[in-house]
Amino acid sequence: MMELNLIDAQFIPFLVAITLLSISPGVDTLLVIRNTARGGIRDGIATSVAICCGLFVHATVSALGISFILLQSAWAFNMLKLAGAAYLIWLGGTSLLAARRGTPLPVKGVLKEAAPVPLWQPVKEGLLSNVLNPKTVVFYMAFLPQFIAPTDPALVKSLWLAGVHFVIANIWQISVVLMVGGASKWLASARFAQTLNAATGAVLVVFGVRLALEQRPV
Repeated sequence: MMELNLIDAQFIPFLVAITLLSISPGVDTLLVIRNTARGGIRDGIATSVAICCGLFVHATVSALGISFILLQSAWAFNMLKLAGAAYLIWLGGTSLLAARRGTPLPVKGVLKEAAPVPLWQPVKEGLLSNVLNPKTVVFYMAFLPQFIAPTDPALVKSLWLAGVHFVIANIWQISVVLMVGGASKWLASARFAQTLNAATGAVLVVFGVRLALEQRPV
């Protein structure tokens, strides 16, 4: 008989590990910073929440064993990997193009003449960036089972752990949003916009290229 124990002896190690993972610099942090600078605090928070919503998708996939199939199928895994890599390169390319144009960032409350970015755009970017990241699939497949007891219902426990990850990651990312959003006058500088777009664009492209070239895990 399945018994659910949400907080067991493995919960604290999970909490420590997931907190360290959340604050490690990566694509998620770069995207949150980029979208906050582009559209203000609203867009940064929307990006953060959308990114973290993707965790529930990965938790469900992991619990249902679909990720096992992806890891066993070179074709399926490579398609997911290339889709994620292409999306990161596209995001980076748009930032590099904006840097080339040298236009200021449309920071809410500072550049009043700039047209606001539709809310669906940062939501879409955040969600797709996470869902199309095969590293998260692999991570959840290898990581979550260590904290799920044989007597636990796998789907419910996986979603619970993803919920904890959701809260921790949002606390960190929204803190970053507020720090970036507080510097709105500085962000209104065209020179800063060009530098930020160039830097984040280059890093996103590098992340995407590295992901595309990575070998399938054994």
